[in-house]
Amino acid sequence: MAELRASSPKRDRGRPQLVRPSETYGRAENYRGILDQVWDRLWPALSQAQNEDEVTTAFVEHARPYDREFVPTQATLTLQVLREPMFPKRRKSQVGFLADSLAALGVVSARRSRDICSAERAKAKRAHHIIRYEYYVECSCGYKGPARDRACRKCGAAILLSLFG
Repeated sequence: MAELRASSPKRDRGRPQLVRPSETYGRAENYRGILDQVWDRLWPALSQAQNEDEVTTAFVEHARPYDREFVPTQATLTLQVLREPMFPKRRKSQVGFLADSLAALGVVSARRSRDICSAERAKAKRAHHIIRYEYYVECSCGYKGPARDRACRKCGAAILLSLFG
C-alpha cells in the first residue's frame, strides 16, 4: 500500500530574495522626498559626524518631524554611506545617493540597495505608456478627418475638454 507523504512546498529557483525590489524603490523615493526637505538643515551636522551617536543626534535635531524614519536603526549604515569614497559632492546627488543606499534598511549592502533602486527606476521608465492619441473630427468649417493637437486641421478650432471626460 502506498504511503502518503506530506509534500513540502516547492521553493523558487535561484537565490532567495532578501528584499522586495518594489518595496525598496518605494522607500527610496520616500526617503528622497524627506531628505530633500531637511537636507539644508541636516547636511552641516551630518557631514561633521564621526560616530553613530553624532549621526543620531544630527537626525534628531535637524530632521524633525522625520527623525523617526532614520533613528536609531540607520545610524551605522548612514555613517558607512557617508564615508564611501564615491559619495557625491552636489546636493541633489547626495540626497539621492543616501536615500537609495538606506532604502533596503541594511538587509543588503548599500551598493546592492542602490543597484535595486536603479533597476526599478529603469523598469518604470520602460513601462508602456501612450505616445500619441488621435481623434477623428467633423468641424463646423466643413473639415472631416483626423485632428492635430486636439484641434481642427483646417481652422484650428479646439476640441472641448468636456468631451474627454
